[in-house]
Amino acid sequence: MRRPLNFVLVASIAIFFGLSALAATKPELQAQFRTWLVRDFWPEAEAKGISKATFDRAFAGVSLNFDLPDLVVPGEKAQTPKKQTQSEFGSPGKYFNDKTINAVTAGGTARAGQFARILNAVERKYGVPGEIVLAIWGRESGYGSVKIPNNAFTVLGTKAFMATRREMFREELLAALEIVQKGFIDAPSMKSSWAGALGQPQFMPSSYLAHAVDFDGDGKRDIWNSVPDTLGSIGHYLAQYGWQKGRDWGYEVTVPASVSCALEGPDQGKPFAAWKKLGIARVNGMEFPSGEAKREGFLLMPAGRHGPAFIVTKNFYVLKEYNMSDLYALFIGHVGDRIAHGAKGFSTVWGDVGGLYRSDIAGLQRKLETKGYDAGGADGFPGFKTRRSIGDWQEKQGLAPTCFPDKDLIQTIR
Repeated sequence: MRRPLNFVLVASIAIFFGLSALAATKPELQAQFRTWLVRDFWPEAEAKGISKATFDRAFAGVSLNFDLPDLVVPGEKAQTPKKQTQSEFGSPGKYFNDKTINAVTAGGTARAGQFARILNAVERKYGVPGEIVLAIWGRESGYGSVKIPNNAFTVLGTKAFMATRREMFREELLAALEIVQKGFIDAPSMKSSWAGALGQPQFMPSSYLAHAVDFDGDGKRDIWNSVPDTLGSIGHYLAQYGWQKGRDWGYEVTVPASVSCALEGPDQGKPFAAWKKLGIARVNGMEFPSGEAKREGFLLMPAGRHGPAFIVTKNFYVLKEYNMSDLYALFIGHVGDRIAHGAKGFSTVWGDVGGLYRSDIAGLQRKLETKGYDAGGADGFPGFKTRRSIGDWQEKQGLAPTCFPDKDLIQTIR
């Protein structure tokens, strides 16, 4: 909200950006942005084949949006915020709350019949089951019901000028211009999320160029309004990242105490038969499919010993290419099972763990790395490398491995 420039505004801007001293007022930043567009960004866009007419239409009336997250005033250093909202910082179980799971499942079940012809065509062409496509569609945009009101050029322009990942957003802004230049959509109609993701599948502009398809044959790749284009584009995306036709994403399992949770990860795969020999079994009592016996499976324990465990296939990691989160990929696979087979909740409950700040986890990761462990970098995300490093450290201390960060570990690992 725009207000008269005064001392309160100046102070609020400084606090908002985490600055020790105010670098620039909002009007000054807006002027810098317009200069940046003309002197810095336009020459690169022109070199990429963008016409001046396209460029001017895209940025007509565009100004910086100071309400977007992860902004850093040019010349200032980014700071890790204390408050975090990402699911990975809380109990993983919160990601699978009944309200969200039930809504996406019910919506997918209803649309499985409604769009059966299109979904069957997508599966025939790309090999991706309809329930997986539906689960992604539901998770990303509520089956097209979620309003995506942001002007993509406002979002991407702001982030390319002053986000923590400016270079990445600069590339996405160029890709957005290419979309308009090629006539796929006009600039004012290109709506995005606050992160710059487009349409019902929530593709970044570069992903749109690489993966969006015209599945209804009208000559456009309209992921904003066309259901066939949306479903076809999701299927095409997963196929291009290596979806293996005829394989499931994974299976919930029991993991005996004799099997270390530190065996988790996509680089520690074993044939399904080998996991079975270690005593790992499906929770429903069924055998693993016979065709999987010699194929590679991977242990997944998103909450360590504090939650459900899984043996997943390579298709799980294809789902992660859509969103680089174990919890996201697990959500899609699980909801897909509910849509297709009426599956119920996980057999093992999620423990009440979490509650750590990202900075706490980053500090723990740095401590592990000084001890020679590969924690995957000090990014504050407890990914599989962090989880198994914790388990390895616990085992060496004679402790029962849990493979998940907690407050006691923050104090203990020094």
